[in-house]
Amino acid sequence: MKQILVLASTNPGKTREIRDLLKDFPLDIKNLTDFGPIPPVVEDGATFDDNAYKKAAFTARVLGYPAMADDSGLCVEALDGAPGVKSARYAGDDATDADNVARLLKELAPHDNRKAAFECVISIAVPTGAALTYEGRCEGIITREPAGDNGFGYDPLFFFPKFGKTFAQVPMEQKAQVSHRGTALKQVAQEMDKILEWIDINMPRFEQVPCKE
Repeated sequence: MKQILVLASTNPGKTREIRDLLKDFPLDIKNLTDFGPIPPVVEDGATFDDNAYKKAAFTARVLGYPAMADDSGLCVEALDGAPGVKSARYAGDDATDADNVARLLKELAPHDNRKAAFECVISIAVPTGAALTYEGRCEGIITREPAGDNGFGYDPLFFFPKFGKTFAQVPMEQKAQVSHRGTALKQVAQEMDKILEWIDINMPRFEQVPCKE
């Protein structure tokens, strides 16, 4: 019997990526669209770890299945780690990718230090609250103007030295080989046999009570 694992996401692209990565394991990977609506999780944690765990643990508790969630963002050295957990809303709650890129360029304009890193934390939780954590990091340099049409978010500004290009100038498949999320997911895939054992041990057991007439 396959183990159900719920992705705390409605993103079909992310779901396809993870299903493909873990296709050789006895898993039935679902996402939130496979269930009725559940309340949204407020991502107000101080770290990526906080937010990833909050999403995974809440989803597992509400649905009763093991759940996996990730949180990620861009950390810029000269800005003391900003935008960090606020990467998606750096220029405001309704900010577009272009808005966030524009604000980052403005904030970094006086700085010569352009070092930055994408960071990702993946949390796998069971309904009891216990969780496993995996992390990925990718270091690069912030350019002074956007370059490339692929990717999303800050990809047009994130220059990866080994490629000699920004993440937005390379195919998504090439980016995934070295990206923060790709690195964290590879760790998950490498340890999935152990993860499945951990899930089996930590899932709550419900005592069967015979019906009484």
